[in-house]
Amino acid sequence: MEDQLSFNSPRRTLSYSRNRGATFSVFEADNKASGVGVSGEHGPNPSEVYGFVGAISTVVATVIFMVWAYVPDPWLHYIGIFYYPSKNWALVLPTYAMVTVVTVFLFYIGLNFMATTPPTSLNSIYDENIKDIVCFDPALEEDDRPIEPYSDIGLDQINMLMFKEWKQ
Repeated sequence: MEDQLSFNSPRRTLSYSRNRGATFSVFEADNKASGVGVSGEHGPNPSEVYGFVGAISTVVATVIFMVWAYVPDPWLHYIGIFYYPSKNWALVLPTYAMVTVVTVFLFYIGLNFMATTPPTSLNSIYDENIKDIVCFDPALEEDDRPIEPYSDIGLDQINMLMFKEWKQ
């Protein structure tokens, strides 16, 4: 029975020392953690696995596409490949994909232009969140003044600041 009470890894020893008040059986722990690693707790993340599989499948698909597009038909027949799509699709598929991406991009920009108010609209100047600047007592010292809340600057004040020298 002394032989079965040995621990295999420092990690298992640490997990046993954390649960000092808990009761456990060494025989159950050996059955659960026998072997090199514990799966589920210390394995790779699913996103890592999906990324690896995605990268490998992309490389394989690219190699198959290049072989299909550039290897002459007699060579494919010689190695026993007789059924494959027409070689015209090797040019048509990338062209369709590029045209689709450009169309979606232009459509997205057009939708944004349609959703934007024109510059002459008052909705582009004033909205429901506009607030007047709150003036605090200037007699207070610099350290005693509270931080002013965010507020919009009125259009008349902006014009006065920007075009003050032209009014004179």
